[in-house]
Amino acid sequence: MSKPTTYLMMAALLLVNIIFLSSCQGQTPSTKNSATVKTLSIATSFYPMYIATINIAKDVPDVKVFNITQPTTGCLHDYQLRPGDLKIISEAKVLVINGAGMESFIDKVLQQQPNLKIVEASKGIPLIKGNGGEGDNPHVWVSISNAIQQVKNIGQQLAEIDPDHAAQYSLNTTVYVDKLEALRVKMHQSLDGAKKKDIITFHEAFPYFALEFNLNIIAVIEREPGTGPSAAELTDTIESVKKFNVKALFAEPQYPGKAADTIARETGAKVFTLDPVVTGLMEPDAYLKTMESNMKVLVEALN
Repeated sequence: MSKPTTYLMMAALLLVNIIFLSSCQGQTPSTKNSATVKTLSIATSFYPMYIATINIAKDVPDVKVFNITQPTTGCLHDYQLRPGDLKIISEAKVLVINGAGMESFIDKVLQQQPNLKIVEASKGIPLIKGNGGEGDNPHVWVSISNAIQQVKNIGQQLAEIDPDHAAQYSLNTTVYVDKLEALRVKMHQSLDGAKKKDIITFHEAFPYFALEFNLNIIAVIEREPGTGPSAAELTDTIESVKKFNVKALFAEPQYPGKAADTIARETGAKVFTLDPVVTGLMEPDAYLKTMESNMKVLVEALN
């Protein structure tokens, strides 16, 4: 084969390769289509914030909600963050908190992650002063009216942080608020006419609930959860039960009810269980179901 012929064949092969490569490059997806979609990770400080947030973020694309505390954890009194909690927070872009002083660890979190966006559920809700030298009572979600306001606050703040999905957050917020408002009406219909209004609760979780339903908390068995009352405090509570002729004591499922049982034995009062909704099933309707259960318990106890 002559050299000119060889050169012609080599040139033809080179041209074919160029055309093939150009064709392949033309079939490559654009950078925009192949880009990895970023997930918005939302952490919640504890159980009631998680339940509210999963309702608000339901079906929102590329959004994941994680709770940083275990379902068995009650209120966050003196809660210390664990390595697993910090890991979840480190992967989050947003942290939904109750606020009102509940999350004592928030300063530590912000020191480690100054760019973390904080959604404060209790923003603008009037707070009840704590007993003695205690700060404001942070258990605002136990009042269903306050829970409704918290849901609205979370929905609005998430829509501002993630404006691309603002319409979905708004729709979900409306749907969930409608459910809460329907239950609120039902609860007021059941409890506003209760014969008895004086109650004794296990710890300081129910002042907002009592305020909403015009109940009078005449004594609290354990001011500090997990710390049993002293002999003097127990005696004072027994005296109050007798003085006000209280027929019902309310313990909580998250804490041992030994003190309540002692008071009941000394006074003849009956022990019931009220749930402050700090633990439970990790499902969207959990708050609704627990509050309806509380309503039924109170109807029996107060009538």
